[in-house]
Amino acid sequence: MNTLGNYITEYLEYCEYRKHLNVKSLKAYKIDLKQYDTFSCDLPEYLSRNTLDSFLTNLHKQYKPKTVKRKIASLKAFFHYLEYKDLLEENPFNKLDVHFREAKLLPKTIPFHSIQKFLSALYEQKNTAASAYQLRCSIRDIAVIELLFATGMRISELCSLKPSDIDLENKTVLIYGKGARERILQLGNPEVLSALTAYQDTFREDIACCGYFFVNKLKHKLSDQSVRFMINRYAKLAGIEQHITPHMFRHSFATLLLEQDVDIRYIQKMLGHSSISTTEIYTHVSNNKQKDILMNKHPRNLMKVNVR
Repeated sequence: MNTLGNYITEYLEYCEYRKHLNVKSLKAYKIDLKQYDTFSCDLPEYLSRNTLDSFLTNLHKQYKPKTVKRKIASLKAFFHYLEYKDLLEENPFNKLDVHFREAKLLPKTIPFHSIQKFLSALYEQKNTAASAYQLRCSIRDIAVIELLFATGMRISELCSLKPSDIDLENKTVLIYGKGARERILQLGNPEVLSALTAYQDTFREDIACCGYFFVNKLKHKLSDQSVRFMINRYAKLAGIEQHITPHMFRHSFATLLLEQDVDIRYIQKMLGHSSISTTEIYTHVSNNKQKDILMNKHPRNLMKVNVR
């Protein structure tokens, strides 16, 4: 008889070679399913509704709602696979209530003036570079940040870009998002295009050697962590006290577009969200801007009216 561990191994291979999930998704699935395997290893009915229900209760005791939600999604996908392979008589999720209230945390954004200061610090470093090495690094860093903010792409998507994904002639970038979904975004700003062209010309040999568009000093793929360090460095140089993360450029991209009255459905497509409800979180941030306008800048505040 097959064990749960064997089922998990088979499923992870299915995810890797049939569904072509990325490394991060595979790692998350492995962690979550291993945790369920450890929890249920001494139980005879490791695929039963009672065992699964007990495990979910245990998750709620240990983790924050967002983490629980991810782990439930991993398990649901796994049990759906077992059902698909006829390894279950009945999927226990069909009779489990897994819905729960999750506090909505508003996405943290970077103020418009701070983004301006950040970009100015980037270009200042390029203009004052004391060596050829510093100049090369500045050219790359500008291209990274300009593209990050221009497209609102995830940091993992940016670091995974291949040379063929960037088409500067047609001014497009092909992005491979979550769930193996693809989207193509236009690159409209001339300064962004100029930054990418300068980077491509400067790092052409390194890019060819590495196989990825963005490379580090060792000619290897640029890592998420390297971009985080890069952002921290330039934020400090710009005198920005706010802690800035790569994902905050994505949040700012969406929020600033909403404030420019861009239809949320277009923003959904640009961000690569499968559901409009995910994108709607940005409307709450945009509403804060609306509140500020109506509270402080409405012309009624300037009117002196005798109401007696």
